[in-house]
Amino acid sequence: MKKQQIGFELSIYENPEELPQKEQKLLQAAEDARENAYAPYSSFKVGAAILLENGETVIGNNQENASYPSGLCAERVAVFQAGARYPGVPIVAIAISATSKDYVVDEPAAPCGNCRQSIIEYEQRQNKPIALLLRGEIGAVYKCTSIGDILPLAFSSSFLTDS
Repeated sequence: MKKQQIGFELSIYENPEELPQKEQKLLQAAEDARENAYAPYSSFKVGAAILLENGETVIGNNQENASYPSGLCAERVAVFQAGARYPGVPIVAIAISATSKDYVVDEPAAPCGNCRQSIIEYEQRQNKPIALLLRGEIGAVYKCTSIGDILPLAFSSSFLTDS
């Protein structure tokens, strides 16, 4: 048997103003998008903002549904919108911000498994890393240089071919 450790480096910014201006602006766009989320069941609103290589910003927010599996997370709303509106334009970074009506979200909320898989598909397709900026409604900002950091051993299209 062989054991191997898998890990990644995480940058933690105690104050969002420590971020470069472009990333501060992206995080603010995620916070603004979060306010328009449709979350009547969980009261947990999430906003996502994507910075594309062409300089465009695309937003998304969670959209819940009484039939829970029919809703969609903010990250996938934004990623799919970016893919539909700007096909072939690489994603540089995604900022994600969460809040709750019931309590203060003071820790970053990372993407769920479905969102991680959807984002890594874009990262693999564009063959460039997609940085993540994660924040609650207050508190520190976590920054990862690649979605692959938080989804090691990701499933990819290579498993669907025999070449």
